[in-house]
Amino acid sequence: MEPRSFHVDGADGHRIHVLEWSTEGVPLLFVHGFGNTARIWEDAAQVVAPFYRTLAVDLRGHGDSDRDPEHRYAYEDLARDLEAVTEALGIERLVLVGHSLGGRTSITFAGRNLERLAGLVIVDTGPEHDPRGTSRIRGEVEQRGDGTVASIEEYERVLAHNFPVSSQTVLRRMAVAELRERKDGRFERKLDPAFFPARGALDEAALEAHEQETSKRMWEILETIQCPTLVVRGAASDILGPEIADRMVDEALPNGTLAIVGRSAHSVMTDNPEEFNRELSKFVLGE
Repeated sequence: MEPRSFHVDGADGHRIHVLEWSTEGVPLLFVHGFGNTARIWEDAAQVVAPFYRTLAVDLRGHGDSDRDPEHRYAYEDLARDLEAVTEALGIERLVLVGHSLGGRTSITFAGRNLERLAGLVIVDTGPEHDPRGTSRIRGEVEQRGDGTVASIEEYERVLAHNFPVSSQTVLRRMAVAELRERKDGRFERKLDPAFFPARGALDEAALEAHEQETSKRMWEILETIQCPTLVVRGAASDILGPEIADRMVDEALPNGTLAIVGRSAHSVMTDNPEEFNRELSKFVLGE
């Protein structure tokens, strides 16, 4: 089924793009990771749409949502957008499914709205990240230069390098959703370049201090989340290490479980969509 596409008001005057696959049932909101869009959840959304009111958002600075001219892209800012979107849509209680950046945004939302969560799925992210993975992602971003390509097919080849086990269908969908055509006929990424500045623009000491403070806050939030929570880790992930995933469900989350998806790295839902969808279904449908 093709989702309905529309915009609602987010925080700070931004327009946030929303996809909605179904309108009946408990709301379930998907939140994508850095550089992706709501369309990355297409396969998973089809699985839960018959049972949940199923939606996905483009985070600010991504996809067809507004960029922030003041570069307000902290987790708190993104979580405030989720609050504004759900309020605009009349959603009081919901299930959140967040990957990577979207997972940390969902954790932040949870810390601000504990009573509103019926369930939470955290996909391959946590309070602490493996530095090998974050360095890899930053390197991939920097290698893209000005972010323009001559064609969608050229960008597909870039995505195939970064997502080597994803299907051609998924790569095509990602490429179409993540690009817009310019007046000169070239294509540029919809992602705001200011969202993830180049390493040379960052104070490494300040960045490390900020990450430590973020980690501390995330661990504290996890301890307060009472709703059923599923942590999904890609078996070959270089972002969420096995020790951190175990600690999340064994020590931090009061009601957490862990699913490890084989034949997948960080982008679990595109690397192995069949197994990811099975784990998601078991959690949200009780299958």
